[in-house]
Amino acid sequence: MMERGHAQGAGSQGRTLRDRLSQWDSRLAPISDQQKDGFMELSTAASFRPLPTEVPLGEEMGQHLRQEVAAELQPEAGPRGDSLTSQLDKIENSQQFLAWFDEVETQVQAEQERCYRVYSSQLGDYCGQCGAMLSEVERALDYLRQMREKHHFVSHKTGALHQACEQLMEDQTKLVNVAESLSIKLSYFDELERMGARLSSAALSVTGESFIAMLTRLDECISFIEQNSQFKESQVYLARFQQHQSRALGLVKQHVVNTIKSTTRSVVTKQGTVEGLSESNYAHYYGKFRTNAPKIKALMQEIEQRAEKTTEFHTLLQDCHQCYVSQRGLLLTPSVTAGIEELRKRHGADQCGLVRSGCNFLSRVCQDEYQLFFHFFSVPSGQLNALLESLCYSLYDTLRPVIIHINHMETLAEVCSILKIEMLEERVQQKGQELAVFAVVVKQMVQDVQQRLVFRAQRYIQSDIRGYSPAPGDLAYPDKLIVAAQATLEAETDPDSVFDNSGTEASPDPQQQPRLPHKGGARRGPAAVDMHAMWYPTVRRTLLCLSKLYRCIEKSVFEGVAQEALSECVRSLQFACDSIGKSKKSMDAQLFLIKHLLILREQIAAFDVDFSVTVLSLDWSKTKAAAYGLLQKKSRMFSLGGNNAFLEFFLEGIPEIVETHLDSKKEVDMQLKGVCEKFISQVSASLCQPLRALLSRYDVIFELAEKDHHEVGTLLHRQPFASADEVHKVIVASGKLLKSQVPPLRQNLTLYLANEETEHILFRPIKASVLQTHEALEKIVTQYYSTEDQFIISCPTQDQVVLMLALETDR
Repeated sequence: MMERGHAQGAGSQGRTLRDRLSQWDSRLAPISDQQKDGFMELSTAASFRPLPTEVPLGEEMGQHLRQEVAAELQPEAGPRGDSLTSQLDKIENSQQFLAWFDEVETQVQAEQERCYRVYSSQLGDYCGQCGAMLSEVERALDYLRQMREKHHFVSHKTGALHQACEQLMEDQTKLVNVAESLSIKLSYFDELERMGARLSSAALSVTGESFIAMLTRLDECISFIEQNSQFKESQVYLARFQQHQSRALGLVKQHVVNTIKSTTRSVVTKQGTVEGLSESNYAHYYGKFRTNAPKIKALMQEIEQRAEKTTEFHTLLQDCHQCYVSQRGLLLTPSVTAGIEELRKRHGADQCGLVRSGCNFLSRVCQDEYQLFFHFFSVPSGQLNALLESLCYSLYDTLRPVIIHINHMETLAEVCSILKIEMLEERVQQKGQELAVFAVVVKQMVQDVQQRLVFRAQRYIQSDIRGYSPAPGDLAYPDKLIVAAQATLEAETDPDSVFDNSGTEASPDPQQQPRLPHKGGARRGPAAVDMHAMWYPTVRRTLLCLSKLYRCIEKSVFEGVAQEALSECVRSLQFACDSIGKSKKSMDAQLFLIKHLLILREQIAAFDVDFSVTVLSLDWSKTKAAAYGLLQKKSRMFSLGGNNAFLEFFLEGIPEIVETHLDSKKEVDMQLKGVCEKFISQVSASLCQPLRALLSRYDVIFELAEKDHHEVGTLLHRQPFASADEVHKVIVASGKLLKSQVPPLRQNLTLYLANEETEHILFRPIKASVLQTHEALEKIVTQYYSTEDQFIISCPTQDQVVLMLALETDR
């Protein structure tokens, strides 16, 4: 159809062209022969058309086809071509040209359609080949269908056979399992007769391996029957198995009890009389028991493994524990009691030695008993703890009367140290569970010792600190310090000159000025006397008491006792200070108090506690006021309304709880601060007494001048005391006073305080007060006196006063 369409299009075009060419001669412009030749050449060139590139051809096939088509499209050199050329030469008019053009057009169309016809022919050949191939493929598919059907048939038959075989195997396995299950279940029932025969056999040994295996099998049989109670006659078999188990456990108990009792009898028979646990008889008490322990322990391990599961085994284990503990108690109690009594007689009045030896003895017994128990058993028992507790309390009952009759704090502190450090911290912590019961009893003894120690400390505070009455020698200050200083100085120069030929200490002359080592040599040199002996007795006793208590009692208890001791010590120091002030100079009394308060503050700093307590008390002031109100409301005592006097009394008269915080450390600091301020004030006043008297008179003149509106200078010149000569006399007297009082003051500071830094701290405000007084006088002289008067007065400057104080200090 497409070829027919192309042919029709080409014919219509040719007719149109012919119509137009027929009109060339008549209507169109004429052309020359040369133009005609060019037209023909163009027509010939346009007639060659190659094969379209859109045609889908294979690589080889397309190439071959293109070669054939190209060969066919080549212009043929032959008679027809020559004829067309010859005819072209013969054309003389339009009709000949049209005839020739039709022939050329027909030939061109044939040439153009030739490649398509060739391609169509080849496509037909290919279609035939493809059809043959399809027929072969259909035949192969038919063969495959037949093979698949036969394979399905064979597979179905094979699967059915395999399933049948598997079913037979499963049935066989089930039957075998049923047979084995029946055999296993019947084996538990069959064990009944065999076990009965073995238990009745005279050759049965409890310590043999077969007996333990029989116990295991008995447990298995009983457990199986209990889990399968639906079996026929299961209860009968269960009861008989339990009977066999009871017989076996009875044999075990009989063997263990007989072994332990026979061992105890052999020990008692060889020992004869009751003696303490010494090295010689140690083997009798422990050697034989350890020899028989391994065989019993093997049995006990089996019993212990089953004790948590059944009550029968638990009861048997408790009975064995009871037998062991009772026999060991029967054997040990008299020996331990005799050993403790022997120690008590040996040490006599040596309480510390008795406590140490008794605790060492009981700790060893507890360790040995604990270890021996675990030679027989593997699980701890409360009955063993009860045995050890009874042995330890025998020591406690012996030591407690000794402890509560100890009156010396040193002894109580040493006993507490033995119990806490040597026993609890060193021995109990190393051994751990072996001495757990012993640790409980020791802790109870520690509490008794601490209670006794606190009681004795409070009595000591009341009697030896609060109730202390100082002897004349205790208040001999500064004589005691002078003796100590001279002894130290002589020891540095000649150690043999401290004592005279008679061996008595040389007594110093109280009126003689003490000669102190230069630059604090007494502080740095070797002490010829014990400096603690120079402390006031209550200070020494307080610090000694606290040092004994610090590591022996609980921190909270120590804080309360320490607060009470410090408070009483401060009161005793204040009393001693007042006593010294009555017989000696007030400066000695104040330095005495400063010295010992500094000692207290320095020494208590080593205690890592708060010296404070909170005291609860009842405030009865409201109750007292309510009672007075009740007496004034007698008319309303029996009133039935809300204003009943008794009701108001009960509501308003409830006492209040008052908390009082007592801090002895702060009390020491406050006392020290107060006495230092008082000392500084008094010493400053004594050193500057002439100047301060003069300044006070100046103040009176200044007040009068301000009051009467007079000039200060005029009033001063009228006063005899304000003349330059009189003021000069006062300044000279003040200088002499400084020269006479500063060296003894510094010597007293060195004598009492014996510390350069403390002396400097205490002397610095005195020096500042002296400088301030001189500065005030210097300002008045500079402001109200003439240059000539100032020269007469000769008021020292600040630098001169400082130099004077330094020179006097060096002297």
